[in-house]
Amino acid sequence: MRLTKILSGCAAAIAMTLALGSASAMAETYALVTINQQALFFNQINDGATAAAKAAGVDLVIFNANNVPSAQNDAIENYITQKVDGIILVAIDVNGVKPAITAAKAAGIPVIAIDAQIPDGDNVAFVGVDNTKAGEDIGKFYADYVKANMSGTAKIGVVGALNSFIQNQRLDGFKKAVADSGQKVTFLDTVDGQNVQDVALSASENLMTANPDMTTLYATGEPALLGAVSAVTSQGRTGDVKVFGWDLTKSAVQGLEEGWVVAVVQQDPAGEGKAAIEAFVKLKKGEKIEPIINVPITIVTKENVGQFKDMFK
Repeated sequence: MRLTKILSGCAAAIAMTLALGSASAMAETYALVTINQQALFFNQINDGATAAAKAAGVDLVIFNANNVPSAQNDAIENYITQKVDGIILVAIDVNGVKPAITAAKAAGIPVIAIDAQIPDGDNVAFVGVDNTKAGEDIGKFYADYVKANMSGTAKIGVVGALNSFIQNQRLDGFKKAVADSGQKVTFLDTVDGQNVQDVALSASENLMTANPDMTTLYATGEPALLGAVSAVTSQGRTGDVKVFGWDLTKSAVQGLEEGWVVAVVQQDPAGEGKAAIEAFVKLKKGEKIEPIINVPITIVTKENVGQFKDMFK
């Protein structure tokens, strides 16, 4: 029997108690503490973990922090009280959540981090992408594009999420690769989309208005890319602004097909959720797991976007 609950808001602690009370007698119970349920990326992590839990015959409960870092700490503390068998964490504040991870470890509850690495954390494993390295990969791709298609000169604006440790890593890696390339790239403003689509759209529009000479855009996550694509479209700039970013969306796929979205880093979020559950199953059997479980990325372009279109039907 599988139990999947999506938990959010003030009723979370009560809901956890009821859900776990009914599940604990039936099967091992794992908790997934996520960032939000607006972004497709996080929902795909949920889907992958849910399917893997069903296949393994274990229960999974899911907590939605709604972009509030402290809510993740509170959720972990509640799950410790409920004595779950393990916690999967998609962290917002990778440093602020460390005390809760340490408390889980002290209670004998392993934590696996997904997507965001916890610096010197007490989690047993990390599942996901090396965000700095992948940022360098897309940065090198960008620089090569500027060299081949823009005479080696470009002006770039950035739509980020400044409260996201991993999105800052993606920007740092990108900037390093661009600087190392020797191309004449001028970085204009970096605006904060806060990992929220509507905020990212407003930030993108303001960025473009303030920088009419901008020729390229880099978006560090799915809400940022959604906002950037919408802003470029609404301002009629698809002919003179090329977009690069992270995490495919339906609108990004259309932009790739039309040629003004040039490249998007695509992760495998469902694979990450699946890998985390499978790692917990191994731990429960007394088997060892790798401390870093890498999930590869794909740089999606007009040439290979066709293989991803089914995701958005």
